[in-house]
Amino acid sequence: MSSDLEMKKSEDLVMDSIDQMGPELIEASKKIWDFAELGLKEYRSSRLLAKLLEKQGFSIEMGVAGMPTSFVATWGGGKPVIGILGEYDALPGLSQKVSGVKDPVEIGGNGHGCGHNIFGVAGVGAAVAAKKAMEADGIKGTIKFFGCPAEEILVGKVYMVRAGIFKDTDVCLTWHPGSLNTLWSSSSLAMNSVKFNFHGKASHAATNPESGRSALKAVQLMDTGVQFLREHLIDGARIHSTITDGGHEPNVVPDRAQIWYYIRAPYRQDVDDMYDRIVNIAKGASLMTETDYEVQFQTGCYNMLPNKVLGQVLLKNMKKVGPPPFDEKDKALAEELVLSSTPGTKETVVRVSGAPLELVRFILNDTIVEPFDEGDILAGSTDVADVSWNVPTAQFNTACAPIGTPFHSWQFTASVGSGIGQKGMLMASKILGLSVIDLMKNENLLEGAKEEFEKELETKGNYRTPLPEGINPPLN
Repeated sequence: MSSDLEMKKSEDLVMDSIDQMGPELIEASKKIWDFAELGLKEYRSSRLLAKLLEKQGFSIEMGVAGMPTSFVATWGGGKPVIGILGEYDALPGLSQKVSGVKDPVEIGGNGHGCGHNIFGVAGVGAAVAAKKAMEADGIKGTIKFFGCPAEEILVGKVYMVRAGIFKDTDVCLTWHPGSLNTLWSSSSLAMNSVKFNFHGKASHAATNPESGRSALKAVQLMDTGVQFLREHLIDGARIHSTITDGGHEPNVVPDRAQIWYYIRAPYRQDVDDMYDRIVNIAKGASLMTETDYEVQFQTGCYNMLPNKVLGQVLLKNMKKVGPPPFDEKDKALAEELVLSSTPGTKETVVRVSGAPLELVRFILNDTIVEPFDEGDILAGSTDVADVSWNVPTAQFNTACAPIGTPFHSWQFTASVGSGIGQKGMLMASKILGLSVIDLMKNENLLEGAKEEFEKELETKGNYRTPLPEGINPPLN
C-alpha cells in the first residue's frame, strides 16, 4: 500500500498530463469525427489512435483477431495488467454539422451518433497519463489499450475474446459518452445478429409465374412466422428485422432474398433458445416455397456483468474529477439541440433510462448523479459484455450531450463534435487514468474485483463463445 503523499503525487501527474494533452486529444477526436468510418472500416481512426500511443512508447500489435482495424497497445511489464477499452466506429446516415439544426455534412453520410469519436481518444489519454505517473513514481505493472472496432454491429470484442486477446488482463475499464455523469451499473441484452439468405428460381411474373420459386415470398413467410412466435417469448425479448434484399422489378420473381435479424433477450440462454426456434421457422418457409436457404451468422454477444468493486473505484474518481466545466457556448448549443427534438423526447429518454426524473428540469448535467440502475437491464446490447464474462469489467458515463438526448440521433452527433462532448471526454480520460493508478497501487482492490467476478461465474456459469465454429469476422 502506498502512502497518501505518493498517491497524491500520482493523482496530480495524471490530471496534469491530461490537461497538457487536452488540445491534442480534442484534435484527435475532431479528426475521428470527420472520418466517421463504419465498423471494420475504421482504417484512419484506428491508425490515428495507435500512432498516438506508439509516439508515447507503447508497443502496437495491429490487426488482432482477424480484423485489420483492431489493435492492442502495451506499455510496462509484469503484473498487474490493467486494460482500457476503446471504440471508434460511426453509424450510417447520421452525418451532421456541429449545429442546433439538422444540417448534414454529407446527405446520407456517416456520423458519430454514439460518440465513439471521443470514446477511444479518452482511453488513449488515460493510458498515456497513467504511464507517465507510473514512470515518475516507479510503479510496476502493465497498461494495455484495446482498440476495439465495430461495436455498433457488436463484432469487435466478441471476436477478440474468442482469439484470447484479453486472457492475460487482470481487469478492464471503459466508459461511454452519455448525457449524465454516473456509473453504469446495469446489465444489457444478450443478442444474435444473423442473416437468412433464400435462393429460389427466377421467372416472368406475368407469363410463367408457375415456373418461379420466390425467395422474397420465403422471406415474407419467415417474417410472418417470427411475428406469430412473439406471443410465446419471455418478457424482455426483442426481435428486429430488415429485408436487405427483396428483389428488383415487380415483373420478375426474385431468385434471391435476404432478411437480417437482431435477436435479443436478458440472458444468453434465452437468445440461444429463441434462435433455434427462428431457424426452424426459416426451414418451414423454405419448405413452403420450395426454396433453399442458408444461415449467415454475423455475431452474438452476452449480457453485461458489471463489477461492483471496480465500479466503486470509477465512481470515487468521478467525484474527485468533478463534472465537465461547460461554458456559455456549450449551454447555448445544448438548448438548441433540446428544442430541435420532438416534444416529450427528453422526458421519455430520462424515464426509460431509470434516471431521477427531476433531471428533466436541466439542460446539461453539471453534477455527479448517484448510480440508479443496479439490477436493471439496459434495453440494448454491447460487446463490452463479452469482455465482462472473461475479465472483471466496469464502465461509466459522462455528460457529452444534453440531458435526454437519444443515442443514434443527429443531435448526439452534433454534441460529441462540439465542446460539450470534448469536455465530457477529458473528464472521462481523467477518471480512467486515476482508476488505473488506484488499481496498480492497491492489490486489495484487484483481489476484491476478481473474487466478485469468480462468485458471479459460480452462479451464472462459464462463458462459451456465441460464435459458431469456423466463423470469421464479417469484413465485407
